[in-house]
Amino acid sequence: MMENVHLAPETDEDDLYSGFNDYNPAFDTEELENDTGFQQAVRTSHGRRPPVTAKIPSTAVSRPIATGYGSKTSLTSSMGRPMTGTIQDGVARPMTAVRAAGFSKAALRGSAFDPLGQSRGPAPPLEAKNEDSPEEKIRQLEKKVNELVEESCIANSCGDLKLALEKAKDAGRKERVLVRQREQITSPENINLDLTYSVLFNLASQYSANEMYAEALNTYQVIVKNKMFSNAGRLKVNMGNIYLKQRNYSKAIKFYRMALDQIPSVHKEMRIKIMQNIGITFIKTGQYSDAINSFEHIMSMAPSLKAGFNLILSCFAIGDREKMKKAFQKLIAVPLEIDEDDKYISPSDDPHTNLLIEAIKNDHLRQMERERKAMAEKYIMTAAKLIAPVIEASFAVGYNWCVEVVKASQYVELANDLEINKAITYLRQKDFNQAVDTLKMFEKKDSRVKSAAATNLSFLYYLENEFAQASSYADLAVNSDRYNPSALTNKGNTVFANGDYEKAAEFYKEALRNDSSCTEALYNIGLTYKKLNRLDEALDSFLKLHAILRNSAQVLCQIANVYELMEDPNQAIEWLMQLISVVPTDSQALSKLGELYDSEGDKSQAFQYYYESYRYFPSNIEVIEWLGAYYIDTQFCEKAIQYFERASLIQPTQVKWQLMVASCFRRSGNYQKALATYKEIHRKFPENVECLRFLVRLCTDIGLKEVQEYATKLKRLEKMKEMREQRIKSGRDSSGGSRSKREGSAGSDSGQNNSASSKSERLSAKLRALPGTDEPYESSGNKEIDASYVDPLGPQIERPKTAAKKRIDEDDFADEELGDDLLPE
Repeated sequence: MMENVHLAPETDEDDLYSGFNDYNPAFDTEELENDTGFQQAVRTSHGRRPPVTAKIPSTAVSRPIATGYGSKTSLTSSMGRPMTGTIQDGVARPMTAVRAAGFSKAALRGSAFDPLGQSRGPAPPLEAKNEDSPEEKIRQLEKKVNELVEESCIANSCGDLKLALEKAKDAGRKERVLVRQREQITSPENINLDLTYSVLFNLASQYSANEMYAEALNTYQVIVKNKMFSNAGRLKVNMGNIYLKQRNYSKAIKFYRMALDQIPSVHKEMRIKIMQNIGITFIKTGQYSDAINSFEHIMSMAPSLKAGFNLILSCFAIGDREKMKKAFQKLIAVPLEIDEDDKYISPSDDPHTNLLIEAIKNDHLRQMERERKAMAEKYIMTAAKLIAPVIEASFAVGYNWCVEVVKASQYVELANDLEINKAITYLRQKDFNQAVDTLKMFEKKDSRVKSAAATNLSFLYYLENEFAQASSYADLAVNSDRYNPSALTNKGNTVFANGDYEKAAEFYKEALRNDSSCTEALYNIGLTYKKLNRLDEALDSFLKLHAILRNSAQVLCQIANVYELMEDPNQAIEWLMQLISVVPTDSQALSKLGELYDSEGDKSQAFQYYYESYRYFPSNIEVIEWLGAYYIDTQFCEKAIQYFERASLIQPTQVKWQLMVASCFRRSGNYQKALATYKEIHRKFPENVECLRFLVRLCTDIGLKEVQEYATKLKRLEKMKEMREQRIKSGRDSSGGSRSKREGSAGSDSGQNNSASSKSERLSAKLRALPGTDEPYESSGNKEIDASYVDPLGPQIERPKTAAKKRIDEDDFADEELGDDLLPE
């Protein structure tokens, strides 16, 4: 057995464990600071090269260290073979696995260590892209399509809808070219579906924005029918919106329901919005029961203010009182989800906290909260005013129920506003006593409500011309809230009514300082300046008001009036032209334009506007008189007859209109009709001297036997008229002078005798001067016959002017009233 056992010799040179106790100075770290070669190597890049490692663990045999200073001492491994990278027998062995670390044969020859290759200079330039390659062309075309879609969206947001549509069409054309090029070089799976979807969707949206609904529907159909587009079914909501705009309600409901079926239940918010659209469409079609079901579902799932208000409208349409009450309670219970106002009140004097609160007091979030709260209050107030008169036997009981519900909710402050609206409803029903009693209940409330109630009470008493009560309540309103412009305006109105225009102007100015948009105060201060004859300031006030109320007929009329008072008819005409563009059927504005053109000597324009005024309001005596006189001046007496006949219908007790009708017949040569008209006038007004004079002349000219009868009546009336005038004259003489009774009586008797004799002589002369039957009528002496009556239609007198009763100049025009205001309902 021992034959196969070989003992290792004690002096074996290949002993694996030899050399472990040998000392190598390379591992003496304590002397590294004094080693000059090592410190120099550390300070250079050569010293930062990675250490050389061997694949076979080295032994503890003693071997010298190779440095970068030209030392070429061979490094032997524990197996006795040379290390990689060393030089054996003068031949350098090529580097192998460590070349990537920056080693080369040059390093062994003493060259500088450059592992990053910085000594080789800059890297060669990148290879230029080949723009002619199909892939590059497709990439550029895709980029262009994206840019066109973005430009289309930007143009739409800027309001340029036509440019947006053009960009969208261009993007669609380029996208189809892109798809064809992709199909030629790649498989259909590599087509960019997202880009195609965005292009088609943008094109459909731009068609819809430009009201090209047929094209928009066709584009949406292309998207919806393509199975490759995921979630395209929700676009049926857009299609339903288009049908709703086209008033095709049945198809709108159909597409809304199709979209509702294709949208998963996890998208609750979108489903609720679609349900709301369905409910609104049902309201438009009159299917209120179906609309109620839709809105009730919304209020049970996600209550909102709009859905609650629409639910109340639907219940009101079918007249269901109980459902109206329940719907109002649901509307009241909708949470506002806004912060309390206490958050914006500083709890301490900390400057940092105060600065923070001041910064967030009016930021965008706070503005949004205020808008949401104002919208909620508007919905609640409108709903209460709508249902209060119908949910109970009387509107007062209904208002009381609404007030109680509001008081028990988060909108407690709206209860007082509802009470004020209750008073306003009494006003609409002409029940002023109940309105006053309701408003007087607020005298003990807080200052804001008290001021509002007192303002309305002042307005009521002002309308009833009880200026003392109106003034007292206006004072109460001002004292309760000095910054209430309505209260200050009403106070100014009461002072204006008493004639103290300067003081009234001060109240109006204060109202404008508190609220520069108070149009009532601005209008009233313009009237006040006009009363004070400060026309420049009045014009400035009305021009400011015109900048606020661009189409106010009252403001335009006042500006024209001020220019007329300033003797600037051209400007007055220009503003009146703007007025009739706003109210083209205002007969007074048209007649005023005719009057101004007449004063300027433009008869044709004056006739046009007077005729338009007569056409819209054929009962204006001044207009009728002007038109009749115009036709007389232009020798068209037949056309003047219809206007004077209408005037005689409007004022049947005024004999002058019937005399003018008879005169027109006479001037047109129709003597028989004139004679019949004069006889009718004499029958209605038997004591009219002028009618008898013309009857005597006409009967004499025609040769009728009634001439003696009419002459006798004329003589008797003349005598009676003379005696009446004599009595009046004698009464004046007896009371006015210091003459003696004897002289006065003698003078009176002689005067009467002389006047009687002279009157008889004149009457005889007139009768003798009447023309014969064979003499032309117009050749007779008109002045002798018409000594006391002047024919108003004769060519010797001027046409009567309507400026004596000017609507715009006088205070009877409707817009001359003071601008009082109730609180907004």
